[in-house]
Amino acid sequence: MSGAARWNDLAPRIISGGLMLVIGMAELWVGGWLFALGVWILGGLMTWELVRMLIPGRDGLAVQLAALSSAVLAVLWVVPVFMAFPLLASAALVGGGQVPNRKGLYMISVCAILLGCYAMVMLREYAGLQWLLWVIVVVIVSDIAGYFAGRTLGGPKFWPAISPKKTWSGTVAGWVGAAITGAFFAGPTGAGASLIALSVAISLAGQMGDIGESAVKRKVGAKDSSNLIPGHGGVLDRFDAMLGAALFAGLLWILGLLPGLT
Repeated sequence: MSGAARWNDLAPRIISGGLMLVIGMAELWVGGWLFALGVWILGGLMTWELVRMLIPGRDGLAVQLAALSSAVLAVLWVVPVFMAFPLLASAALVGGGQVPNRKGLYMISVCAILLGCYAMVMLREYAGLQWLLWVIVVVIVSDIAGYFAGRTLGGPKFWPAISPKKTWSGTVAGWVGAAITGAFFAGPTGAGASLIALSVAISLAGQMGDIGESAVKRKVGAKDSSNLIPGHGGVLDRFDAMLGAALFAGLLWILGLLPGLT
């Protein structure tokens, strides 16, 4: 790949990424129902992309299942936490019945989408701004570090059978960026030095989210989940790592393993 071609997606990535960052940070700061609404919409869009990848040409069904995902996430805002998993599982079962040839793949994928979105809302609402901000910054810094290191250094592929563009140099650079982010948040969160290692784990969880989405795309022969975001592909392409990181952070929070969080 020539030097110019290697960076030909950088400008649209920066512009669209900057716009998403401004809108997302504003909603994150405000919190409450406004942030939750943004996450509900994202969950619906990711479901829409998933259905269109799994069963091309069924745009009407994609819209219906997207609306179902957003509606279930909205209902979870007003029901007890113990009802979350049954409702999410029910939504996955309903949708899976409409995707008979790829029922298992749909159900696993949509559960990951819905649980990740739910975790983001719950972390913001109950753990607080700084903890969700930590997760988000870890993912962003890991992605940026991995992008530039991978494009500059290249080298052996991390998992070529599933994600041929991801390199070990980019992966390790992402971990280093995550560790630095953890050190930065160690004081504000009251977590101390243990947050450095947890940040690397969060980065790895995000990378696994990215790998998981790449596996789905490879299974169905898709390059991107959609073309909604210039330079990034689709919403699922952009937020797959965030889903993985949020799922892991939510699990840590539920188990009481986030240090400094009482």
